[in-house]
Amino acid sequence: MTGFVSFVGAGPGDPELITLKAVRRLKEADAVLFDDLSSGPILGHANPAADLVGVGKRAGRPSAKQDHVNRLLVEYAQGGARVVRLKSGDSGMFGRLEEELVAMRKAGIAHEIVPGVPSACAAAAVVGIPLTRRLTARRVQFVTGHDVTGKLPEDLNMAALADAQATTVIFMGMRTFPALARMLIDHGLPPDTPALLAEAVSTPEQSLFRGTVSELSDRLAGGIGDFPALILYGPLADGSNV
Repeated sequence: MTGFVSFVGAGPGDPELITLKAVRRLKEADAVLFDDLSSGPILGHANPAADLVGVGKRAGRPSAKQDHVNRLLVEYAQGGARVVRLKSGDSGMFGRLEEELVAMRKAGIAHEIVPGVPSACAAAAVVGIPLTRRLTARRVQFVTGHDVTGKLPEDLNMAALADAQATTVIFMGMRTFPALARMLIDHGLPPDTPALLAEAVSTPEQSLFRGTVSELSDRLAGGIGDFPALILYGPLADGSNV
C-alpha cells in the first residue's frame, strides 16, 4: 500500500498564520518532515503519534542533503504513511519544492501541495504596508540573495532589480546585500530608496529595521544576525506615505 505526501506551507512562523487545511494534514500525518523555519510552535498541530523528522537547510550550517530528504519521503510513502513535508512560508517559493515533486513523480507517489502564507506578505502586513500601489509600485518581484554556492547570483536582471517603481523582496540575502546594493546604485537605483529588514517575521523574536538601501547596506556590512530575514526595498518600504 502506497501512502500520500502533502507538501504543506507553514506560513512565516506564527502558528495562527497556517491554513485550516494545513492543520488538518498535520493532525492526520503519520510522519512530518519539517524544515528548521517551520518547527517550534507549528509542530504543536501535529499528530502526537507522528514521526517528527528535522530535515532543514540553513546557510553555513550542517544540513540534510536533498537526496536524503527525497529518499525519506519516498520510503515513508512506500510504507503506506501519510506524510507531511512541512516548509516555511509557501513551499513553492525558494523551498526546493520542485526537486521533491520530481522524486514523487518518479516513484509514482500521490501527492498534493497545500499553499501557505508567504513570508513576504507577512512582513508587509507586520509593518502595515501594501506591496503594490497604482502608478508608484506597479510590480512586485521576489529574488533569492544567493546561489547554490552562497554567493550573489551572477545572472541577476539588474535593470529589473534597480527599477525604482517596483517593490523588491530579497530572500536569504543578508550576507550578499552590501554587494548587491552597490550594483543597484551603479545601475541607477537611488541610494535613499526606502528599505526594510524584517527578521523572524511573526515570531516572538521579530525585529524590524527601516532605513534606506544605503543605510541597510552599511548595517549588514557590519554583521548579520542568526534569524531568518527578508529585505524589502522600493517606494513603499518605509510606509511613511501609506
